[in-house]
Amino acid sequence: MKRSDLAKGSSVLLGVIVAGYVSTTYVDQRFTTPIKTSSLPAPKNTPGSAACVEEDGSWKNWRWPNVPALSPKCK
Repeated sequence: MKRSDLAKGSSVLLGVIVAGYVSTTYVDQRFTTPIKTSSLPAPKNTPGSAACVEEDGSWKNWRWPNVPALSPKCK
């Protein structure tokens, strides 16, 4: 392998990495919608109000769209 081949390969690899980073940053800025905290319901501050899984698999006391894995069952 010649040095010129190594330089070409390295520049292509660096270009792909930079393009991937720039495109990810662009997509994150342009196509994500910010979450308005005022639109979220207020959490209940009562004992036993932690996020838990009901018998049917639904979530109780969890106000975000993503749910944590391995949450406890509701009592």
